[in-house]
Amino acid sequence: MNLCDRRLGFTFLLLLTNLVFFASTTPSSAQTCFSPDDLDAATRSALQAAASRYFDMVAKGDTASLRQNSIPAVANDFTGIENTIKENQANLAGAHATPKPPFLLKAEGTAPIPRAEFLCGVFGASGQTTNSAEFVIPNLPPGSYGVVTLDVPTAKSAYTVSFVMQQQGSDWKIGNIFLRPAQISGHDSNWFLDRARAFKAKGQLHNAWLYFIEGRDLAMPVPFMYTQLTDKLYDEIQSVKPTDFPVDGKTADLTPAGGKTYKMTSIFPLWVGQDLDLVVRYQVADVSNTGQTFQENMAVMKALVTKFPELRDAFEGIVARAVEPSGRDYGSLMPMKEIK
Repeated sequence: MNLCDRRLGFTFLLLLTNLVFFASTTPSSAQTCFSPDDLDAATRSALQAAASRYFDMVAKGDTASLRQNSIPAVANDFTGIENTIKENQANLAGAHATPKPPFLLKAEGTAPIPRAEFLCGVFGASGQTTNSAEFVIPNLPPGSYGVVTLDVPTAKSAYTVSFVMQQQGSDWKIGNIFLRPAQISGHDSNWFLDRARAFKAKGQLHNAWLYFIEGRDLAMPVPFMYTQLTDKLYDEIQSVKPTDFPVDGKTADLTPAGGKTYKMTSIFPLWVGQDLDLVVRYQVADVSNTGQTFQENMAVMKALVTKFPELRDAFEGIVARAVEPSGRDYGSLMPMKEIK
């Protein structure tokens, strides 16, 4: 069965990754963050009003207006945003959003900052506090940026929609949009974290790691914002971080009995319908012979559950995706009970 890698709607969904980011030498620069408590009422109101207006456009599928209100780099490459809004419009149609208190980030200088870091609020001796936040954004051009997250409850689930907006004159223009689930198949961050801790208590550290990653991801409305909660979860995750899984961009070897060694490049949970499956991606030279590639997918699945039998307790099935150097891939799905 051929499958596209997907995170069911919004998981890990970054609508735009090029917020005008370019490589540069390190300039003399400064980064300042204004937390919600630091913002004057007018700025806070303007940011929340702009985000609410843009969300209404998203909910209505009004991609033409969204594009018109985006910074040039986004407007000139709008296909990803447009496609995603169309794919998910049914989830948000008619929904009402509530904006959270905004943050204002100011990057000074004359050239993009290779690693812009913004510390927001009060930090204690041991790091972040309840109301603090940290934003880390690579290659950020100088400017003023507002970050606003909106809570979006719906009849079937709950989502967050976050806007990164750049100030241009008196207007706040769209520089990035993040659509993420607050729940997956009815399960929120705490559900995954509770399951992760239960797996850890049973000594199933690979399952624990996979569930911790999913739980932390659900707790982050944007991937470059860190809070006291996400920092604590990061430390907790390190206690179960596997050395035989592909982690931090490194591959991991998987060798079927009597077979060749495959290099796994990533492994992560994926909801397919009501089932939580496990996706494993691995390297191959060529996927054009689909019959042969299907057999390799089957071999990888069997080797995976043979090496890590605990996975049978945590997932309903496995999706194996063979990926050739060009990026073309071929995937197969097998229910866990059918993998012998």
